[in-house]
Amino acid sequence: MPGVQPEELPERLPENSALLDVRESNEWQVGHAPEAVHIPMSELVQRLDEIPQADQVYVVCRSGGRSAKVAAYLNANGWDAVNVERGMNGWSAIGKPMVSEETGSEPYVL
Repeated sequence: MPGVQPEELPERLPENSALLDVRESNEWQVGHAPEAVHIPMSELVQRLDEIPQADQVYVVCRSGGRSAKVAAYLNANGWDAVNVERGMNGWSAIGKPMVSEETGSEPYVL
């Protein structure tokens, strides 16, 4: 399973790549990466057509477990997917940018 540490991802993703956040909606609402596309793991199979057409898809969750499973599934079905190890916990810990869908709230990882 290909994996990458949050520190290894550039501030702006390489051209023709995408960041897929597979956490649940309540997790997404309180904090996520600004460029991420949100498709919860529980809805992935029904929403495969919403995965961005990209040469490489980086998959992130809270700590790296769900995203590893999704990346493995995507790789087995024709995508080039990479697990973001340590997930949004790691992302947040190193100070990478985050946004919240909740007006006036500082983003955080739930």
